[in-house]
Amino acid sequence: MALLQTSLIWAVYGVVVAILLAVASVFIYVYQTPRDRSPSVTLTCIISITSLLATVLLLPVDVALVSSTTSSKLGQRKDWATQDVVDRITYSLTIIYYLLYSLDALLCLLVIPFTYFWYEEYDEVATEEGVQTLGQRVWGALKYTLSFVAVIVILFLVGFFVPVSQGKDDMDLDYFRRLLTENHGERALTFALGLLMTIGLCLYVLYTSVGLALLPISLIKTAPSISSATLRASTTQQLDINQERQRQLEGRCAGDPELLSSKDRRELDTLVREERTLIRRQRLAEESQGGGRSWLIRAWYKIGAVFRPFKLLGGILLLFIAFLTWVSMLLTAIDKAKNSICKHRCGYILAYVNIFNPVNWALVKSARFFPIDYAIFTALVLLFFCSSVVGIAVVGIRFLWIRIFQIRNGHTSPQALLIATAMLMLIILALNYSISMVVAPQYSTFGPQTFCDRAPGSFIGRPDCSNNKELIKPCSELAENPAAQQVCTPSVVSTFLNRVTLNYPFFGVVFFWAQFFFLGIYLIVFVTSPSPFASVGRSATR
Repeated sequence: MALLQTSLIWAVYGVVVAILLAVASVFIYVYQTPRDRSPSVTLTCIISITSLLATVLLLPVDVALVSSTTSSKLGQRKDWATQDVVDRITYSLTIIYYLLYSLDALLCLLVIPFTYFWYEEYDEVATEEGVQTLGQRVWGALKYTLSFVAVIVILFLVGFFVPVSQGKDDMDLDYFRRLLTENHGERALTFALGLLMTIGLCLYVLYTSVGLALLPISLIKTAPSISSATLRASTTQQLDINQERQRQLEGRCAGDPELLSSKDRRELDTLVREERTLIRRQRLAEESQGGGRSWLIRAWYKIGAVFRPFKLLGGILLLFIAFLTWVSMLLTAIDKAKNSICKHRCGYILAYVNIFNPVNWALVKSARFFPIDYAIFTALVLLFFCSSVVGIAVVGIRFLWIRIFQIRNGHTSPQALLIATAMLMLIILALNYSISMVVAPQYSTFGPQTFCDRAPGSFIGRPDCSNNKELIKPCSELAENPAAQQVCTPSVVSTFLNRVTLNYPFFGVVFFWAQFFFLGIYLIVFVTSPSPFASVGRSATR
C-alpha cells in the first residue's frame, strides 16, 4: 500500500512537470520574435523555467510523502512508517532538493550568461566569410562568463566561512537545534541560495506585486466584444471599400491631387489616414490569430479563441483569487509579527497558526485527498508566475529609470528573453519562500499531519485518541507534547527555508519584511488602476 501511494505521488509529479514543460514552451514561443529566433536561446529559456517551476512544485510531493506516514484521523504513525522509513523518505527528498537547487543556481549564474554572450558573439557576415569560427565564438562567450564563475566561487567561499547564528538560551529547543547547520557544504549552499532569494525578493516585490494587481484587470478590460476573425473580416472589407474610393478619386485627377476640388482633397487625405489605421488594425488582427507564426503559436491562439467568451468571467475569478491570496498573506504576516516566538532572531518562525488563513485552510483540508491539493497549489504557482510575466511586460527590464528591454508578445529579442528568464528564475526562487512561509505555512510545513495530545504517562505504548477525537491536534513546530515529535515530520522544504532564516537571521528579516512591501505595492497599483468594469461598460456601449 505504501509503495502504491508513493508511486502515485511521483507519477502525478511527472505529469505536472510535463505540463510545466508545455507551459514554458508556449510562453517562450509566444513572446519571442520569429525573425531573430535562436535554438540555443529557446532551449535554455525553456529548460530554466521548467527547472525552477519543477523545484517549487516539488513542495506538494514533499508534503504528501511525509504526510503519508501518518493517519490524520487517529493522530498516529502508520504501522509501516518506522523511523528508518521516514528518514529514507526525507533523505531522498533532501537529495532531490539539493540537486534541483544546484541546477537552478547553475542555470541562472552560468548557463544563461553563457548563452547570452554566445548569442552576442555571433556575427553573420564574419561567419559566412569564414572569419569567425565556432571555437572563437565559444572562447568569446567564455571570457565574459568567467566573471559569473567568479561570483559562484565567491558565494560558496563566503558560505563556507561566514559565521552562522548560535542558539540562544531562549531558543534552546530541539526543533531549532536540528535547524542549525554544522555541515560546511550545506552551509555554503544555504548561504548562496539565501542570497539569491534576497535578490529574487527585490524583483518579486517590484514585478510580481504589480502583475498580480494588473493581470485580472487586464483580462477584464481586454475581454473582446467580437472575435479576431470577425474583426479581421470586417477590417478587410472596410479596407477594400477605402481603397476603391481612393482609386475613384485618383481616377478623376489622373494621379494629380491638385486637380481635385478642396472637398475631394480633404476626403482623399482622410481616406489615406484611415487606410493606415485599417492596415495596422488588420495586422494586429492577424497577429492575434498567429498569422505568419509557427503551428504551435497558431494552435495556442486557436485555443485562446475557444475560451474567449470566458475571458471576462476568468478575469473576475482571478481578481477574487488574487485578493484572497493577498488577504491570506496579510493575515500570516500579522500573525508572524505578533506571535513569533523568536522574532528577528530566527526569521519570524511561527510556532502555531493563530489567525485563520483561508488559502492555508483550503490546502490543508484538500491535502487529505491528494492530488486535489496539488491542483490548487499548481494553479496558485502559475498565478504568481503569470503575474510576474505581466509585471515584467508592464514595467520592462530597467536599470533604475532607464528602460533597457521591452517584453512584448511576439516582439521580444533573444537578449531580452534571456534576461527575463533569469529574472523569472530569481522571482520563482523567492516565490518558494513566500508560498511556503507566508501564503500557506501550515500546509507547507506539516500538511494534514496530526498527533494525539494525551498527557504523558496516561497511556501504554502509543497514545490512542480513537475515543477522544478532541485531543487530535494539528502538528506544529513547537508542540509541547513529546508524542508530537514521534509522529510529526516537517517537510524538507520548510526545514531548508527555516534553516536559511535561522542560520542567517539577516536573510530572515529581509524575507519577512519584504512581504509587507509586496502587499503595499499590490494595494497601491490595484487602487490606482482604472476600474476594469467601467472599461467593459464603455466597450459594450460602443
